[in-house]
Amino acid sequence: MSTAIEPGDLDAGWLVDELGPVGLLRAIVDRPDAVPADGDARRGDRCLPTSERAATALSERRAADALARWRPRLSLSESIKAVERAARIGAQLLTPDWTWWPEGFRSLDEGPPLSLWIRGDGSRLRHLGRSVALVGARACTEYGEHVAMESAAGLTDRGFAIVSGGAYGIDAAAHRATLASRGLTVAFLAGGSDRLYPAGNSDLLKRVVAESVIAAELPPGSAPTRWRFLMRNRLIAAAATATVVIEAGHRSGSLNTAGHAAQMGRPLGAVPGSVLSPASAGCHRLIREYAATCVTTTDEMAELAEPFATSPPPDPAPPASAGTDTTANGDERAVLSALGTRRSASADEIAARSALPFTTVAAVLGRLDLAGRARESAGGWTLIDGSHR
Repeated sequence: MSTAIEPGDLDAGWLVDELGPVGLLRAIVDRPDAVPADGDARRGDRCLPTSERAATALSERRAADALARWRPRLSLSESIKAVERAARIGAQLLTPDWTWWPEGFRSLDEGPPLSLWIRGDGSRLRHLGRSVALVGARACTEYGEHVAMESAAGLTDRGFAIVSGGAYGIDAAAHRATLASRGLTVAFLAGGSDRLYPAGNSDLLKRVVAESVIAAELPPGSAPTRWRFLMRNRLIAAAATATVVIEAGHRSGSLNTAGHAAQMGRPLGAVPGSVLSPASAGCHRLIREYAATCVTTTDEMAELAEPFATSPPPDPAPPASAGTDTTANGDERAVLSALGTRRSASADEIAARSALPFTTVAAVLGRLDLAGRARESAGGWTLIDGSHR
């Protein structure tokens, strides 16, 4: 039915509740008269009060209009093409009776998705029970991109999944940082799951498919449109435990996501920026007009999503032992403090954390490797447990 029904169609959710998904499909295809048209009398209607007869007639007219709207769009050939496209890209169709169906969609009382076409390991969707949506402007500033990446990495370290929309700017920064931190990120697309849009993010979205999940309400082959972007936003807000707007102009599309979160009563946060920056005007508007919580650190974002969440325990400080080298210079101490025993980091990341030149970091890492105090793997460098700082 996803080939015939547009996302967010309120009549679809209502009729699925009334007839069930199979019954609705039969009503569209085989039984045009499954739901009586206005004026048709059902047994016992004449015994109903006038107000109830009017309500019944209104419901019948609404159902008839909806079926008439969907019937021309439902095509067996298009449905077969969608399934064939899904098979080619390894996409899977999920329905609400699946174990992995996001629990947050239950908050969409009207217009819930009837199905999801996903790519990636669908079982990862179960982690959305502890997740944060990071959204914001496509044309973000360096400040916004930096905050998005720091926030995504920090929340990932705290065990949160990151939800976003795969767009340029804040979305891409959040997805990229989550993948770099080896966390789970879910990208909801406005078109089909085979349309890796925007094209400039196709490589990033392929990584999301390989390491996390992308999801689309529309079948493969569907093109993204403005309306579909707006409807996609409700899925982002519903799937996540909380929504944080990192950076947004006064009329940014991410405010639409924030509106859905507020409507559902979900925690909503906004990161402040300079009062002189138009790129943060939307965030300030959310704080002022929509009672969004002002968040400035990853801890505050985690607390927004899970009030009793705590920061992750720091890497245990290895005990100093007799006879160890206590003459490490400042560069070595800076590199050692940037290394962890649990999560690996690339030489570039260590250079950024330690504020040292890359050549200096590379030399120090080489010495630590020879001394057996750090090791390099495919994921980067880690401190060997028991090595002193």
